[in-house]
Amino acid sequence: MGSMSDDLDQLINDIEQQEARLVFESFTEADAFALGCLLVNLATERRLPVAVDIRRGPQQLFHAGLPGSTADNDTWIERKVRVVYRFGASSYLVGRRLAAKGRQLDASQGVDPARFAAHGGAFPVRLANAGVIGVVTVSGLPQADDHALVVEAIETFLAAG
Repeated sequence: MGSMSDDLDQLINDIEQQEARLVFESFTEADAFALGCLLVNLATERRLPVAVDIRRGPQQLFHAGLPGSTADNDTWIERKVRVVYRFGASSYLVGRRLAAKGRQLDASQGVDPARFAAHGGAFPVRLANAGVIGVVTVSGLPQADDHALVVEAIETFLAAG
């Protein structure tokens, strides 16, 4: 039996590997739309009450609120997106790394917790030679599930080429 910290260390390692693996060659408006539609289809098939959001830089390229989602999900998206742009990693990874140190995202990292949320669901759009240029976000499920849905969609999208 592993300890809680061993489990957390493994989770952090898993997320780091996902981020290293899921890198885009390019990311166009058409890519954002196709990936957004893929996420909407997955969520619709599973009747998940989520909002989906895709950005490149400051521009929102895709947004959809599915049945059961609310404006509160949009607020969570904004907070999670800021974490990815600020720390250059998925919101789940930032949160789990802090948890491993017994900490939370707050003023000690120089951020306002009302504006930043280190909860899973926002995943970086990373280009091979440019770093993080965008964010794909799902909000509406427990954070591990938000994160897993985004990862699944990006894996499917990248595998399709």
